[in-house]
Amino acid sequence: MEDFIDVMLRPFIACILLTGIHVYFGLYVIDRGLIFVDLAMAQIAALGSSLGVLLGFGLHSTLNYWFALGSTLIAAVFLSQINKKKNKIPTEAYIGVLYAVAAAITILILNFSPEGAEELKAKAIGHLLFVSWSEINSIFLLYISIGLIHWFLVRYSIKSQKNFPWSSKYLTFIFYATFGAVVSSSVEVGGVLLVFAILIVPSLCATLVKESFKDRLVFGWIFSVIVCSIGILCSYQQDLPTGATIVLAFGVSLVGVHAIRKFIFWQQD
Repeated sequence: MEDFIDVMLRPFIACILLTGIHVYFGLYVIDRGLIFVDLAMAQIAALGSSLGVLLGFGLHSTLNYWFALGSTLIAAVFLSQINKKKNKIPTEAYIGVLYAVAAAITILILNFSPEGAEELKAKAIGHLLFVSWSEINSIFLLYISIGLIHWFLVRYSIKSQKNFPWSSKYLTFIFYATFGAVVSSSVEVGGVLLVFAILIVPSLCATLVKESFKDRLVFGWIFSVIVCSIGILCSYQQDLPTGATIVLAFGVSLVGVHAIRKFIFWQQD
């Protein structure tokens, strides 16, 4: 038991932090139908990070992080300009192009790096099992700060009868900018696949079974913590990659929620 706590306590706490902020963002993403914005933002962060590596900064250095964050802020400006529900072309189409172009440029940049393949792999899978307490403290402070910003913005939107965050380009930019800051940090720890799973699956399941935003948020948090705990336990017992096991657990749980929901509706009929 002591070995389990020593090895898995830090990854578990990191997953709790990822859950707290990503389920919140995920509900907005699901509501707007911008399912792949997380992957696009993660890839753009990887592009900025790759540029930092090419210029001689370490993959996990502070300056490299600022390159990643700066890239997502530029993307936030672009997305805030084209994110309108009545657009003739869906925003998701632009997001797909953004992802593909960012991925292509990242590969081209890392082609000049002797460890390019390893750096791409690091972005895809993260280092959840080896996350440090200092990293946990950093993302905790970042997520709390962004949570407070959004709390004030939501209160402002309610008082002014605006639909946060889509009622103005200014609010939309803040949403994407803060989302980019979160993704830049999250991908460093959990990798692209795990961050995407935590963003989408709990929010999707919550949307299927709950009506109000508050109920969905609470359900998504509880659901994600339970699934992450199961994934971490299974990865430890079976000696499997932690991030991939948690992602698989999310996939299985989504199928389970759909099956339970179908059974309940079938019973009611």
